Amino acid sequence: MEDFAQSAQTPNPHGGGLVWEISTRKQFDQLLEKIPLVLRSIAEKKISQKIDRILKEDHRSVVNEKDIVDAFFAETPFGFHGPMKSDMTTIGLDYTQYGYPK
Repeated sequence: MEDFAQSAQTPNPHGGGLVWEISTRKQFDQLLEKIPLVLRSIAEKKISQKIDRILKEDHRSVVNEKDIVDAFFAETPFGFHGPMKSDMTTIGLDYTQYGYPK
């Protein structure tokens, strides 16, 4: 049975009326922490905007794990996909289940 803390939701800190699954928000924050400080705020803004677009296109309001994986892959330059994949693996996020190669 899924733990309540994992299934509860939290308001989107970036506005837009979206809500985050708590476990997904934690993964998002952990991935952001891996980005160099000088780029972090820019990356957070671009990735958050991509998540907003994904959810609007799908007519949804709850951010899930696939949304953050798709947004990180879309907004991270290809040359940095290797380290990003490593970071995802480190935090226990299996990006391959969403169709991305190892």
